[in-house]
Amino acid sequence: MRLTAELGDITTVDVDAIVDAANSSLLGGGGVDGAIHAAAGPRLLAACRELRRTTLPHGLPVGEAVATPGFDLPARWVIHTVGPDRHRGQTDPALLASCFTTSLDVAAGLGAVSVAFPAVSAGVYGWDAHEVARVAVRAVRAWGAEGDRGIEAVRFVLFTQRLLGAFEDALAAPA
Repeated sequence: MRLTAELGDITTVDVDAIVDAANSSLLGGGGVDGAIHAAAGPRLLAACRELRRTTLPHGLPVGEAVATPGFDLPARWVIHTVGPDRHRGQTDPALLASCFTTSLDVAAGLGAVSVAFPAVSAGVYGWDAHEVARVAVRAVRAWGAEGDRGIEAVRFVLFTQRLLGAFEDALAAPA
């Protein structure tokens, strides 16, 4: 599995699935979540409302992931995951790692070959960018080391140079 980091807009990348750093309501928000909802169009919100009405009446738990169609995005699917919020005392790196591994599990289950991730929890949820990058890269590498599950490429698509630098450092570190 090939891992890369790039500066860019996750809503425009040509991959099978993009990961949304969602909140547990799945009903949109700010940052990456707001950008994905805006770019995907109103059908994404409708799909998320349906998930809340049916399978996730209490919202999506931290560290879990669920997929919807990508609608107006280049990506076929959006995989929503809820990162831990440091401001609420959610400081366990295992919860953060779970965002990446459960998203990959969902992507593999859909038959995705390429997946793009943002820096989950590095924004308003208060995690340090370098810690997010280390946890993310370690989790994705470990997931990929478990054998061929169909995912060939994971792209970390970051919207600031600071985030990109953190992920480049993590990718350069020994596995």
